[in-house]
Amino acid sequence: MSQDVIGIVSDSHGDLAAFDAAYELLRGKGAQRFIFLGGRYTDLDEWILDRRERSRGGREYSGADFIEDVARWLSVTEQKPRRRSLSVPLEQLKQQEEDPLLVREHFLRTPERDSIQYRDPGIPRKVLDMVGDTLCCLTYDKNDLSRDDLVNALIFIHGKESEPKLVQIGPRFFLTPGRLAGAAEQTCALLEREDKDLRFSAFRLDGKVVLEPQTLAVDRRSKLSVK
Repeated sequence: MSQDVIGIVSDSHGDLAAFDAAYELLRGKGAQRFIFLGGRYTDLDEWILDRRERSRGGREYSGADFIEDVARWLSVTEQKPRRRSLSVPLEQLKQQEEDPLLVREHFLRTPERDSIQYRDPGIPRKVLDMVGDTLCCLTYDKNDLSRDDLVNALIFIHGKESEPKLVQIGPRFFLTPGRLAGAAEQTCALLEREDKDLRFSAFRLDGKVVLEPQTLAVDRRSKLSVK
């Protein structure tokens, strides 16, 4: 039986403590892969650096740390290039789990409209990826979705919402984890695949369920006609 558990976070807006709490909560629920939808694109990088500093016990960054970091970086760049994906083998992710410099490999992310990265042609505003045999489209703002996106993907995962939601429109599903900052409740979400079944649920950072697991009845035979 094949299974994927994917953590989804959005709209951290500089709250690295909330980002860290969401990561630990979702990892504790079995997430091995993660989606960060933006709401400050660079928060992922700053959170990685913060975890790296904490892993050193708060001591000053030394020359030995630099040599170690460069060696780890070279070991990654010498591997065969690949884009980050939700379909990375779990064994590889488990090996990376405890290294703060490699945790980034667990993540797919998208930029928000007011970020520099949104205007960078080398950074996709939307990311297409597979969860099992279901095509998903990831974006911060669902208003950025194009006709082609709506025709081709079956699941759309987006940010820029005050609370977690699952909305079905025809054969398509729109999922959002809510916000880590700037809302009445700080929330995150899980997308789980067990064989061909997909389930979506959401949680407060204290672990309370705010959206009970809901099964997505995905019809993979459907095609949407947009004129």
